[in-house]
Amino acid sequence: MSQSTPTREQALELFKKYNQSDALLKHALSVEAVMRHFAELNNEDPEKWGVIGLIHDIDYEMYPDEHCTKARELLLEAGYPEEYIHAVQSHGYQLCCDVEPVERMELVLYTIDELTGLITATALMRPSKSILDLETKSVKKKWKQRSFAAGVNRDVIEGGAAKLGMDMNDVLSETIKGMQKAAEEIGLKGDI
Repeated sequence: MSQSTPTREQALELFKKYNQSDALLKHALSVEAVMRHFAELNNEDPEKWGVIGLIHDIDYEMYPDEHCTKARELLLEAGYPEEYIHAVQSHGYQLCCDVEPVERMELVLYTIDELTGLITATALMRPSKSILDLETKSVKKKWKQRSFAAGVNRDVIEGGAAKLGMDMNDVLSETIKGMQKAAEEIGLKGDI
């Protein structure tokens, strides 16, 4: 396949080819929504940022031991541009690969990937089970409880926020806003 700009539909189809888990799909949709939101905040292309967010875990389910490494092969095979591949790989920097996030888009993905998991877990603990009424202070409270969503690497999120030059409160609140835009798709509309 020749390199062309992948569409959202193509990205979703490719993601589903390698991932059957509903939880992984919801995570991919969460990251996509947040990436689109941050693209708008940065006057960048929401379609491009969204596609990268959607496919960032393409190799996670079938190739967990090669996460972020196998992605290169799968995306090259599908004709994805190098810029997309580098961005996808860089979200695993110092976790499972040595591809460093450099561009703003890459730094946003690196920062918000794990954060969407913490926010999802926080929303599901609420009586409403909704992200629509979730406030930043609730996430901050859970953030401090290291035993809550213990798998979430808070150091990565903080390091990413610092590289972006953003205050953690702003990162939290903008990530929530991005996820709210996809509340129904990601199963967090809840009882509101």
